[in-house]
Amino acid sequence: MFEIMAPAMFLGLVALLLLGYPVAFSLAANGLLFAGIGIFLGYFGIDQLQALPERVYGIMGNATLLAIPFFTFMGLILEKSGMAEELLDSIGQLFGPIRGGLAYAVIFVGALLAATTGVVAASVIAMGLISLPIMLRYGYDKRLASGVIAASGSLAQIIPPSLVLIVLSDQLGVSVGDMYRGALVPALLLTGLYVGFVLIVSLAWPRAVPALPAAARRLRGGALLVKSLASMLPPLLLVFLVLGTIFLGIATPTEGGAMGAAGALLLALAKRRLSRDVLTRAMDATARLTTFVSFILIGSTVFTLVFRLLEGDVWVESLLTGLPGGRLGFLLVVNLMVFVLAFFLDFFEIAFIAVPLLAPVAIKMGIDLVWFGVLLGINMQTSFMHPPFGFALFYLKSVAPREVRTSDIYWGALPFLIIQVLMVIFLLAFPNLAGVASVKVDSGPVEIKLDAPDYSYIPRQ
Repeated sequence: MFEIMAPAMFLGLVALLLLGYPVAFSLAANGLLFAGIGIFLGYFGIDQLQALPERVYGIMGNATLLAIPFFTFMGLILEKSGMAEELLDSIGQLFGPIRGGLAYAVIFVGALLAATTGVVAASVIAMGLISLPIMLRYGYDKRLASGVIAASGSLAQIIPPSLVLIVLSDQLGVSVGDMYRGALVPALLLTGLYVGFVLIVSLAWPRAVPALPAAARRLRGGALLVKSLASMLPPLLLVFLVLGTIFLGIATPTEGGAMGAAGALLLALAKRRLSRDVLTRAMDATARLTTFVSFILIGSTVFTLVFRLLEGDVWVESLLTGLPGGRLGFLLVVNLMVFVLAFFLDFFEIAFIAVPLLAPVAIKMGIDLVWFGVLLGINMQTSFMHPPFGFALFYLKSVAPREVRTSDIYWGALPFLIIQVLMVIFLLAFPNLAGVASVKVDSGPVEIKLDAPDYSYIPRQ
């Protein structure tokens, strides 16, 4: 009977999620239900749940997770104050004269907004409101324009200071700074692949990505260059302030996020765009997202604690370590599983449900956790681009003109979804992209350190 408890608990969670209950409450309710069953059947004592309040207090006092509201607030201030709109307009004018120029501008600005916001919704909505009508007005293919905007906005998922990288570093028990450094090159390479795809389209199908007509170019020469530099310099300085201080070891990610939030406020104030309405809306959205993350994390820690008391971690480990192909088989199955889960769950839910179960197995197999986290982060990025539930697609549809149908957005996202999958394959084949020379299994004894709260194990009585 005890052997089936962990699988039954996992299937119970799947059932609750399929019924449409909120993830945070599904996790907590499922955990408490099976805790009651386990105590009733004598598998463990109620005293072993005393670790639960300590875990909840640990979550609330986690300084690393404090970076989430800071980075969210920073991005929302930039978006709601109109600075993102100004940046898109000036860069669009700069790239406009070349074929596919508006698409290149969207990708460039998407990467820059990702590095200053870390919030996918803010990036996609800002670019959808500003760029999509202009691209359609000047003859861009609806599918390509939609796909470029959705994909570029989802770069906030993997380009530091990505929120998902913060969550993954917390769940894996590694440094956020190390995770940021590991993700930087793969993120830039992914951006380059987007640019390469637009270049191929401009050569093979030039009518889909026309140049901006001369009548639409308001500025030329030195005036255009000055305007573009004036728009780019403030966000670039903010990027250096945040990421530069983190990479150089001057500030922790939380301190960097605080400086970024303060910098965004100062920029908005300097441009006379910091109104009470902007501040209120940014604070409200930040509070909502932070509360959402906190409740999911509390629910996941209830689930994880009870799951480990029922030796669910042993069950998961036996399943994954027994796969054919050893470490490669494990990585392939895990990435396929995350890709499928991304059809139904967003990246927060995947990170809080799946990663705590996968991390101990990865440690035992000698897999570098920073590389593993970056790999999962890029894979989870597909959750924003998956038809029919991709959140980036929903965000874009909410602001798209009427002539852009849902099917146009879905078909437009497909090539970029394939590019994201190719990036996962590249990172599997070339671990050094994330700063890892190789990913080998140590032939000696493996020491598993259970320092992170989610990895603590309370033995059965």
